[in-house]
Amino acid sequence: MVRLVMILLGVDYLRTRWRSVMFLGILSIVLGIVIFSDALDGALYFPITPFAFLLLLEGLATLAVAWTGIGGQRQLRYVKGIAFSLAALLVLIGGEHGNFALSMIFGTLFLVDGALQIIAARVVRYRRWKIAVAGGVLEIAIAIFLYQPYPTHYAGTVAYCVAFGLFFGGWNMILLASRVKRMASIPATEGEAPSPFANVVWEGPPEPHENALTVHVWTPVGSAKMEPKRQLIVDRYIAAVDKHGAISTGHAALETPEGVYISLYPAVEIERSPDEFARILRATRDNDVPGLYQPDYATESKAWCESTHKVRIRNYDPQRLARFWAEYRRDETYNLTYRNCSSTVARALEAAIEGASARAWGAGGGWRPFWRIATTPELWVAAQVRKRAATMAWTPGLTLDYARALSMLADPRPNGWVKMARLALRTMARSRKRWAEEQRVAVHVEDRPPEVSTNDAVGQKVG
Repeated sequence: MVRLVMILLGVDYLRTRWRSVMFLGILSIVLGIVIFSDALDGALYFPITPFAFLLLLEGLATLAVAWTGIGGQRQLRYVKGIAFSLAALLVLIGGEHGNFALSMIFGTLFLVDGALQIIAARVVRYRRWKIAVAGGVLEIAIAIFLYQPYPTHYAGTVAYCVAFGLFFGGWNMILLASRVKRMASIPATEGEAPSPFANVVWEGPPEPHENALTVHVWTPVGSAKMEPKRQLIVDRYIAAVDKHGAISTGHAALETPEGVYISLYPAVEIERSPDEFARILRATRDNDVPGLYQPDYATESKAWCESTHKVRIRNYDPQRLARFWAEYRRDETYNLTYRNCSSTVARALEAAIEGASARAWGAGGGWRPFWRIATTPELWVAAQVRKRAATMAWTPGLTLDYARALSMLADPRPNGWVKMARLALRTMARSRKRWAEEQRVAVHVEDRPPEVSTNDAVGQKVG
């Protein structure tokens, strides 16, 4: 998450605030240690019940506005709201059963995440895989601590999790401040105009006529030559296998209106039979092969097929992307795991949106950009996707999720409550207008003279 926050805010924005970020990180670690130590003796001074009510309020509030989200944003809000509400209810239920259930849930989450991280690191063997293994071992150790009843018989589970969150969050902030302090900023272009994205909020993704960066994704299932055998999760994030055993891993590319098209492909098709697939998964130099950059989307889609999904982002920096592309394209090496089409698109996307949150929310200065991205659910989602890709490999499925999450961070969407209030006001205005029209019609009808029927008119004439 440290790297992602640094990308979204930009080094220039964080450089003037690194001392405050460092202080917040140290304060968070100290609070985490205090809360963890408090929970060890079984006599909790941590305000568990008020915390649970706040958690429940946040969960219910999220569920109340979840329907205002767009696409994946809506689903993420529902997941967050249900998770927060369930955790709060278990805390409020309390007792042996509630505390035990919470311990099992949190322990299982840590165990599964740690095990997946260790397995992926040992299989792929990227350059820093030993550090990832150590992180996975730490997560499993935390899971074991939550599973066993000592020392509080599960009564301190919530306090432990809050402490872990504060500790790891503080550690990330300290790392962020340290890295920003050491990094050099990229000089701004002379005569650069103010950002056109400052304080602009969009209701949804870009319209077809709007200039926007486009991430093209061909999913493994969508790009398979023959009908694949459906495998839950595997064919979404890793590969699809058809009835003849042929493997399709999908593809990803990036396109901008300025003419930049980034699409890396092996110059010679890699043998992807099941017997060879395990070997070429390793991120080692012996699996490097010559690569080839495709000229443009029209050429690539005509030779293959249209992309399965498109994610479009307005708020990007063409100059930063151009600098990245000029440097990156000098190397045409392709590696199925660490330098493939998806990792190339992910790195290009990060270069393009660097400083996007500061451009969108930083017109007035201050800490608003930092707090806005910190309270946006998509930041956590993007960080988890990036972590999984870093410990395993970037795939088209992960790139699609990553691009969708970053699009909601780069192109600000209205706050759920604000959108809900706007909708309510528009509904009230339409209702008042309709009522006024109905009243005007009713008054007009009352003022009209009574109509005389044909029979009455004939009778009057005869009489």
